[in-house]
Amino acid sequence: MTRHVALGAVVFVAALVLLVGLASLPSSSPTQGTVSGSPVAAASTNPGPSGSSPSASSASASASAGASGPGAGSSNGAPPSGAAGSSSGVADAVLVGAGDIADCALPGDEATAKLLDGIDGTVFAAGDTAYQSGSPADFRDCYSPTWGRLLARTYPVPGNHEWRTKDLAGYLGYFGTRAAPDGKTWYSFELGAWHVVMLDSECTKVGGCAADSAQGRWLKADLAASSATCTVAIWHRPRWSSGLHGDDGAVAPLWQILYDAGADLVLSGHDHDYERFAPQDPSGHEDRTRGIREFVVGTGGAALRPFRPRSAANSELRIGGVYGVIKLTLKAGSYDWQFLPTEGVVSDAGSGPCH
Repeated sequence: MTRHVALGAVVFVAALVLLVGLASLPSSSPTQGTVSGSPVAAASTNPGPSGSSPSASSASASASAGASGPGAGSSNGAPPSGAAGSSSGVADAVLVGAGDIADCALPGDEATAKLLDGIDGTVFAAGDTAYQSGSPADFRDCYSPTWGRLLARTYPVPGNHEWRTKDLAGYLGYFGTRAAPDGKTWYSFELGAWHVVMLDSECTKVGGCAADSAQGRWLKADLAASSATCTVAIWHRPRWSSGLHGDDGAVAPLWQILYDAGADLVLSGHDHDYERFAPQDPSGHEDRTRGIREFVVGTGGAALRPFRPRSAANSELRIGGVYGVIKLTLKAGSYDWQFLPTEGVVSDAGSGPCH
């Protein structure tokens, strides 16, 4: 009897020790903070835009106000390809800029240059870069002190003001072979998964913009040789615009060539405002399947101007009286856009697919 009692006591003590040990072990399930009963999500350092309609853009703009955040600009001459990866293995790339930029009498170009200082990526200058005539003095005194500090990562196209100086002497003298690598004022380069085409919309100065012109023939050959899925073209005078200058039919053949080749985006300036268009075919009809989306971004620093009373067909959004730049995140098969004003939060944002 004594032996059984002792054995029972030993078993009891062992069980008690085991229970105490298990109770002291840490839980293997992590806890998660909540707000009003909902899990707390990790904050994104680069929230992406989620839609192209004005209402969706406004919501995305609020979420993306810090997306351009501080970051050292690239100082090398090669176009940066960006840091974010994509499913194709090609890094996302950032293309950012505007047209109608430096006027010594106005402070707008310094404000937009400060925006660009904080955005890593490739800069484009969509014409009328140095007022009033694109002379060597205009570039030295007006452009160089502001956007000039971004020169190593800038790709320009000429506008009507640069052509006021004979033979583009100021423009070519300042930008050098970057602006005319083959001795012509049109050229192209690769940026991430995208093909970028830089064109001269001063058609009367370059022998026309027709399909059989020197620039038209070059463009067709350049696009035919490209293996990129996505293409963006940049020139100064917009094909479509609700601004004071309005539509420019002289560049219609360039749009047709790009459309036939399946290009995706066109960026322009000339009208001193910001405007986003729905994708369009060469006749100006909305075409969500194959159409090219155009952005007019003449907000780089020159005097801002109002829109005409009646907006152009397929104009989705118009912003007047605000300096700013457009930031494009070029992905493999799609793109995000943000219009970043010099004051206030992101005022337009969205996403679109490549063809």
